[in-house]
Amino acid sequence: MMPDLHHQWGADLLLTATGDIALVQDGPLGQQRVLRRLLTNPNDYVWHPEYGGGLGASVGRPVAAGQIESVIRTQMFREAAVQHAPEPRVSIAIPDAPGWTSVFVSIVYVDGSALEEQHLQFAVPGGYA
Repeated sequence: MMPDLHHQWGADLLLTATGDIALVQDGPLGQQRVLRRLLTNPNDYVWHPEYGGGLGASVGRPVAAGQIESVIRTQMFREAAVQHAPEPRVSIAIPDAPGWTSVFVSIVYVDGSALEEQHLQFAVPGGYA
């Protein structure tokens, strides 16, 4: 797989010690792609309107762990960086505190190119519990 720019969702590009733009490949590249797919809203890419899980769209809406897990599983199986066997393991944590909160997501999957187990954790801020 050809390396991409090292760019994690919501962060700046990384630079190398010599000032070049950092590249990423193998497991970390797959993590970037999974995260981008999950957080991109459907219809955001004009040429690929079906792309994206839209988890960011849950901001300000009532959320259910089962619904979020379903979206994640569906999108994970559409991503080339994810092996289908063993199936990805998804954990969703929604704090019991009433009001605005974050939804915490933990995913363990096998990367398709590196064939190594990957651990991806992130929060979707602002979900309404």
